Amino acid sequence: MTWFLWLTVGGFVVTVAAAWRRSRPFAMFVGVLVGIYSLLAVKMSAVYPVVLPVVAFFHVAVYVNFLALSRARMRPLPYRILVSWPASFFAAGTLLALPWGIALSLGFHPAAPWLPYALAAIGMFQSLTTKRETIDLSLADRRAADDDVAIVARQPRGQRRVEKPLRIVQISDTHIGPFMSVKRLAEICQRAVDQAPDLILLTGDFLTMESHSDERLLADALAPLKKLPGRVFACHGNHDHEAPKTVSNAMSENGIELLLGDARVVDTAAGKVQIVGTDFVWRNRKAYLAKVCEDHPRIPGVTRIVMLHDPGQFHDLPAGEADLVLSGHTHGGQLGLLSLGLTWTFLRLGGNRMPDHGYWGKGHDRLWVHRGTGHYGFPLRLGVPAEESLLRVHPAS
Repeated sequence: MTWFLWLTVGGFVVTVAAAWRRSRPFAMFVGVLVGIYSLLAVKMSAVYPVVLPVVAFFHVAVYVNFLALSRARMRPLPYRILVSWPASFFAAGTLLALPWGIALSLGFHPAAPWLPYALAAIGMFQSLTTKRETIDLSLADRRAADDDVAIVARQPRGQRRVEKPLRIVQISDTHIGPFMSVKRLAEICQRAVDQAPDLILLTGDFLTMESHSDERLLADALAPLKKLPGRVFACHGNHDHEAPKTVSNAMSENGIELLLGDARVVDTAAGKVQIVGTDFVWRNRKAYLAKVCEDHPRIPGVTRIVMLHDPGQFHDLPAGEADLVLSGHTHGGQLGLLSLGLTWTFLRLGGNRMPDHGYWGKGHDRLWVHRGTGHYGFPLRLGVPAEESLLRVHPAS
């Protein structure tokens, strides 16, 4: 065995053993992910003998990062610079190198073995920044006939414009953690307030396992939103069920109404708006959404917005129940070609029909899928920039 292989075996064993002390499911997750990474890292290390010590530094950072997750907590900036970010960069690049690893295992010498790491470097930049934009959306005309009420499909944003559209800032999937510090999220919230929108709507998934243990993190990050009382509302995402009290306390402290199967009517410069907030449910979604809509029926002449974290549940929402649904959850697909001006993302593989990003429709209902303010899961974003947008919603003619 070479020293790099011994390092890999030792890192894998220690990492999985530490994960096992936390929980068996976590150890299984780490075992699979780190196992695949480790096999690829050994193969790819043979391509870079001259810089192997540098490769070893990044390699060790990956194992240290997973070791730290066995006792997860928010780490200071020096740790993130020296461990979290290098580990994310190298793990992402190595996982993206899967085709190269397979080719090397078969005895081939594939060209450009540096390419997946160059892509990971781009992903690092995109993971630490957001794309600021203003987006105009025209709602569907409910007087028009539409027979395809069951079909969910991408929609053009429309050309209708009014002098005073409904102005909304949506913040979604913040995932406070290695790439989303309290300071960074507070700055995003402050920029949202500075735009003086009619509404700020938070569509779930606020934390990661690193930020569960400190209840102050989310509360402090959302503090700028106190400046718009009565205009900020939130709903749960799936990860919010891991620390519901932390989320609830942060919302309450900052005057943010957490709507879980509830609704509010708000007066805005663009007219009255009915906001319906939903919880994230794992089972019987169609029945749950039907009950929420039954408990909070449409109000004639009032724009109705539904906060629904998972855009996959748009299929289950009763027809005609929303002028606009706001979702997140997908991180815009997280890996894709949006930065090249194309719409394809990783979620399109295998014919997946989940709305991944942008504007969608089902009959007269419309859905905006936010690309996410942060990210979680795969180490980096790539080709799908994080979203920091102002939505200008124009009513139907």
